[in-house]
Amino acid sequence: MTEPLRYEGSGNGVVTLTLDRPEARNALNLALCAALLAACRRAEAEAEAARLVLVRAAGPVFCAGADVKERAGMDEDAVRARRLRAFAAYAALERLPMPTVAVVEGPAVGSGAEIAAACDFIVATPAASFRTPEALRGTVGATQRLPRVLGRRLAKDMMFTGRSLSAEEALRHGLVSRVVAPDALKEALAGIAAAVAAAPPGALRLAKRCVDEGVELDPRGALATEILAIEENLAEGEWRRGMRAP
Repeated sequence: MTEPLRYEGSGNGVVTLTLDRPEARNALNLALCAALLAACRRAEAEAEAARLVLVRAAGPVFCAGADVKERAGMDEDAVRARRLRAFAAYAALERLPMPTVAVVEGPAVGSGAEIAAACDFIVATPAASFRTPEALRGTVGATQRLPRVLGRRLAKDMMFTGRSLSAEEALRHGLVSRVVAPDALKEALAGIAAAVAAAPPGALRLAKRCVDEGVELDPRGALATEILAIEENLAEGEWRRGMRAP
C-alpha cells in the first residue's frame, strides 16, 4: 500500500505536505488522517528548519471529503473514532507554529474544506471550489471553521443547499486570500516562501499566536495577548534584527 501523504522538505525551509490518494480523489480515510497528524508533528519537531508548510494535493481534486467507501464498513464506534482522528489532524495543522498555506487547485469538499481552512491562508487557482454538503448527506461536519471565516449565513447556505463557492467567490468572501493562474502559481509560492524566509521566525510565530488567540477573545484579552507576545519578543532580542533591516 502506498503512503497516503507525501512529506517533502527543501533546502529553502519549505515543507510540502501532499495529499496523495488521487485514485480516490484524495478522500480522507483513517490512514490519511493518521498520516496528516504524523506529518504535522514532524514539521513541528523540525520547526528550526521548517519555516513554511504548504499543503497540496496530487491530481485534479484537492480532497473530495470523507472516504464513504471506508465508512460503509464501519459501525458507530469506528465512525466516531475516525471523526475524532480527523479533528486531531485538523487541529495539529492549525496549531503549527510556522506559517501554513493551503494550495488548492481543484474541488475541496467537506474534509477538504476543513483542511484548507485549518491553514493560515489559502492560495487557489481558478479551478478551485469549496463545498460542505455534510448535512445533505445525513451527517454533521465543517460547522466550526467556515462560519468564523465566511459568517453564519453563507456557511449555512453552503451546508443546507450544497452551494459551491468558486475560487473568485471564496476570494470575495475572505476564505481565499489569493487566486493565481496555474502558470503563475510556482512564482507566487516562491514569493511567499522568500518573504517568510526573510522574516525573523520568532516574530512570525508570535504574530500567528496573537492573531489565532486574539480573535477568540474580547478586545481587552486580545490586547493582553499581544502585550505578552511583545514581552517575549523583547526578551528573545529578535526585534533587533528588524532594526538592522534595510
